[in-house]
Amino acid sequence: MSDSTRYFDERQARQDIVEIGRRFWVQGWVAANDGNISVRISENELICTPSGLAKGFLSPDQLIKTDLDGNLLDGYLKPSSEVTMHIECYRQRPDIRACAHAHPPTATGFACAGYSLENCVLPEIVLALGGIPLTPYGTPGGTEIPDAIRPYLNDYDAFLLANHGCLTVGKDVFDAYYKLEATELFAKISLTARLLGGEKPISPPQVQELYDARPRYGVSRQTKCVHCGDEHEGACEVPSAAPKESSPAAARPVDAQRIVEEVTRLVQEQLRR
Repeated sequence: MSDSTRYFDERQARQDIVEIGRRFWVQGWVAANDGNISVRISENELICTPSGLAKGFLSPDQLIKTDLDGNLLDGYLKPSSEVTMHIECYRQRPDIRACAHAHPPTATGFACAGYSLENCVLPEIVLALGGIPLTPYGTPGGTEIPDAIRPYLNDYDAFLLANHGCLTVGKDVFDAYYKLEATELFAKISLTARLLGGEKPISPPQVQELYDARPRYGVSRQTKCVHCGDEHEGACEVPSAAPKESSPAAARPVDAQRIVEEVTRLVQEQLRR
């Protein structure tokens, strides 16, 4: 990245996108032509994956260049229909230099079930991401998804797209990828905790301590206070308030005993065959 322009070299951007596409495929986060990746290389240009190609087997010359209106500037393939989602991220937040969208199974399962990942249960997630909201459903390829994510972009770097998948943004494409990796692992841990009887959230004062510590870990974006839902520095003046819930994630209890019984029944059936 150039210090003067703060944008990535096009050649490096192409190589990095190819590598992240390979990691998507190795992780099992995409099938067939799923997913899309982009890197902003100038004020009005981005490099992104094309439509109709498997992300695990791309070459740098197959990637395309568009402007921030989605017009093709360079390349012989068609832009992904979801490039509008990436463009919305770049328009709303000048600090974003890369976007990554895939369908990691567990996190996408939460998105399809209507659950966010905003419960404060892992310090690492609170520090790095704050929370992972569930955005409303939008039909891929048009303006519905950009419209759905817009209200969340200022406060978050990772998003569950209802009935669709996951989107992350970052200072570079590896940063966006690592946030997607963290989202999927958090989803797996959250699911396991719910199967074992439910998550045990960190207390609001302890969560606020983590929020206050974010600048020391290089996290510059402000996160809404877990107590009052506002953005502020230092201790919250509403210490007794409970964390706000922006989705049904904490309100829909898991019947752990029923799930255990059903899994046991299925295993026994398999063993009898």
